[in-house]
Amino acid sequence: MEKIILELPDGTKKEYPSSVRGIEVACDIGKRLGKDAVAVELNGELLDINDPLLKSGTFKVITLKDDKGKEIYRHTASHIMAQALKRLFPDVLLTIGPAIVDGFYYDVDSSHRFTEADFPLIEEEIKKIIQSDLPVEKIFLTKEEALSFYRDNPYKREIISDISDDKISFYRQGEFQDLCRGPHLPSTGKAIFIKLLKVAGAYWHGDEKNKMLQRIYGEAFLSEKEYQEYLHKKEEAEKRDHRRLGKELDIFSIQEEAGPGLIFWHPNGAALRNVIETFWKEEHQRRGYHFLITPHIADSRLWSISGHLENYAEYMYSPMKIDEKDYLIKPMNCPFHILVYKSQLRSYRDLPIRWAELGTVYRYEKSGVLHGMLRVRGFTQDDAHIFCRPDQLEDELKNTLNLAFFMLKTFGFEEYRIMLATRPEKAVGDLDIWNKATSALKSALESEGVSYVIDEGGGAFYGPKIDIKLVDAIGREWQGPTVQVDFNLPERFDIFYTGSDGTKHRPVMIHRAVLGSMERFTGTLIEHYSGRFPLWLAPVQVIVIPVGEKNNDFALKVGKILQDNLIRVDMDLSDNKLSYKIREAQMRQIPYMFVIGEKEENSQSVNIRSRDTGEVGVKKIEDAIDFIIENIKLKK
Repeated sequence: MEKIILELPDGTKKEYPSSVRGIEVACDIGKRLGKDAVAVELNGELLDINDPLLKSGTFKVITLKDDKGKEIYRHTASHIMAQALKRLFPDVLLTIGPAIVDGFYYDVDSSHRFTEADFPLIEEEIKKIIQSDLPVEKIFLTKEEALSFYRDNPYKREIISDISDDKISFYRQGEFQDLCRGPHLPSTGKAIFIKLLKVAGAYWHGDEKNKMLQRIYGEAFLSEKEYQEYLHKKEEAEKRDHRRLGKELDIFSIQEEAGPGLIFWHPNGAALRNVIETFWKEEHQRRGYHFLITPHIADSRLWSISGHLENYAEYMYSPMKIDEKDYLIKPMNCPFHILVYKSQLRSYRDLPIRWAELGTVYRYEKSGVLHGMLRVRGFTQDDAHIFCRPDQLEDELKNTLNLAFFMLKTFGFEEYRIMLATRPEKAVGDLDIWNKATSALKSALESEGVSYVIDEGGGAFYGPKIDIKLVDAIGREWQGPTVQVDFNLPERFDIFYTGSDGTKHRPVMIHRAVLGSMERFTGTLIEHYSGRFPLWLAPVQVIVIPVGEKNNDFALKVGKILQDNLIRVDMDLSDNKLSYKIREAQMRQIPYMFVIGEKEENSQSVNIRSRDTGEVGVKKIEDAIDFIIENIKLKK
């Protein structure tokens, strides 16, 4: 009998008969592990625990404690929900039901309008399916058999028609079976606690021209306690929603007359953004960057050279005619920076060149995915491009990572998750170049002692990248900095430098953003701080509150002194009671209040009150100014 050799996570190697099942290996490693196993991984490929192992390689048992195990659990939960729906509403047409980061959903076509009032009934049926502990079996149908099975479901038939294989996998549990690649839990009894969350509309294929379906969302939990923790986190997230706080704190708006996905920065938002941009510029200047400002549109030929028309056209807006030529609004800044590089000859002594730009770009996003400041159609990238020699690449990558981590820490993000995104299906350049770029990113991460996970196929079309996900105050992840190595665009634009040997050499290009975009980063900050910005970031840092109308003149004098010291100040000269004014300032999340009455006016002082700690005490005006400035410098 043929043998295979499996290398376990601890480095040990074990020999098994060929076609041994994953569950048998798991049980051989340990009884408890075999009991907890929900899938296995062979050479990076996820398999059902009952799949035969046909080749040697690295082997890992997947349990519900693993991220991949939780994803499999969610996927099976979508099938369990679909089975419950078909039992209760037999005429429902199922379309797609994937696992997602925070749960799962199934898109259905039904004459019944689902609402949350239906959830108890559906969840009761879900419980019955879990308690039945139905085996989840993978079966294969021919394409003809699959089309016949779904003869009354045009959505599934369309999916099957696009599959080139004649052997198509389905998963069956009891009377229910569904088209799926898997893997899945070995039985429905492995599911523990499934809750339905909401119903939303979704177009088939995300295309507004297609029929609107009903999307039922749910989540799979490991216990009822975990569900209660989820509810608490959800409630906290709703309190922090940047769309609500953005309106309450007068930071931004989206105007119907202008169109969706376009952000209007109000004075408070512009003040916050100015602080972020000023700090960004100062740090870049300290680190040897120079700034560029480039156009918003360019001849379509530029986007053809760059590869955007071939690989990114779905995100670009329609061309405009200028002098009988097609011009396109820019979705990225990189081709413009390359043109500046090409504007003169470069020597090896000139490199590295570090150019940064707060460049506004425009990308088409479907209406259904737009989300406040976090997913928009027009945004300003904190963009930069580094042109360097190959021997400078690793140092430049390490410097870029250090800058990104410094920026995140300064803005209050102490925790993050790092992903190395590799070559996507749509990509330019040959495989050797991609491998070289990916290796450079890996080397920089490992030399800095940074742990990371691989995001297969998640790279940009022109190069692999490092994505840094911020973790906010309540544990949610947000897309943040990105660092990309690009050997392709320098080739496509034929840029070079003169080496020490007097011949032409190709530079390496690093694309990077250390915040992401001003819009998304600001939305993230709002939610991270729940609108309670630290003093240095607060749109209004101090509000001057006179006790009565007779103190208004002195209050105006104090306000002018604050302005002269570049402290962002507001005045409350209304005739409201002092307690009301203080409460309003607290509601606006202003860090400090300078309260002024007759006593303070006579002593040329202010009574300082903190949003966070209450009474600070009475200080002379000049001391109060120093107090605020010193606290701003601390960036706390």
